[in-house]
Amino acid sequence: MNLNQSNYGEREWVKFVLIGVAIAYLSLIIFIPALNLFVQAFKNGVGPFLHNLSQPAFLHAIQLTVTIALIVVPINTIFGLCAAWVIARNQFKGRTFLLSLLDVPFAVSPVVAGLMIVLLYGRHGWFGPLLEAANIKIVFAIPAMVLASAFITLPFVAREVIPVLEEVGVAEEEAARTLGAQDWQIFWRVTLPNIRWGLLYGVILTNARVMGEFGAVSVVSGNIANQTQTLPLFVEEAYKNYETQAAFSAALLLAMLAIVTLVLKEIIERKTSIKEVEE
Repeated sequence: MNLNQSNYGEREWVKFVLIGVAIAYLSLIIFIPALNLFVQAFKNGVGPFLHNLSQPAFLHAIQLTVTIALIVVPINTIFGLCAAWVIARNQFKGRTFLLSLLDVPFAVSPVVAGLMIVLLYGRHGWFGPLLEAANIKIVFAIPAMVLASAFITLPFVAREVIPVLEEVGVAEEEAARTLGAQDWQIFWRVTLPNIRWGLLYGVILTNARVMGEFGAVSVVSGNIANQTQTLPLFVEEAYKNYETQAAFSAALLLAMLAIVTLVLKEIIERKTSIKEVEE
């Protein structure tokens, strides 16, 4: 009995030590920096904070960030659905290679991705002379920023939908086809309801990454205020120019976006868990 109590006491001691280490680590890299960001943003009161958010450069950065997200998210959602369908519903030669290719944006540094776009579409790139002759500007303009953001966020939707499609299987789809349903009817009424939470999760992650992307966009945009400056680039530029209050105010908005993403992620995971329990 004493031996059991001793072992139990040791396990409790180890558990509390591990919990303490985890809390200390998270405090150093997440909680304290986030709290400091909030304090610095409102250091001079709500008035200066709102004033910083009404500046033309900031408003343009917000508008450009939202515009890029509105372009990239639908494109990668459609691509992700198509890629997930092909990979999950078919067995073919090169399937493993295709899955690996889909993960390239995870392995490649965003800065390298931006450089690849410059080497392709820049003035001295492979397609640069043709684009210049046609008076089409890609690099240091919105098209290159869209391409960079699309590349970085390419895998999210597909990677979230593929496991769901594989788990659901094809039984319901085949039953609907046997009853005379067309392919689009099967997709809208059978497939989409089954994958909706995984799809929504992938869309949320894609949107959050697009709005927060810095490295690739920084390389291809030129970071020109009121022209090609997104919100993360605005934060860096304001901080470098000693406009710390404006930088912290913009950074707080990005942090709030991260919090909203986490909340939506938790809601989706709960919905998914409830659905699995019901089934």
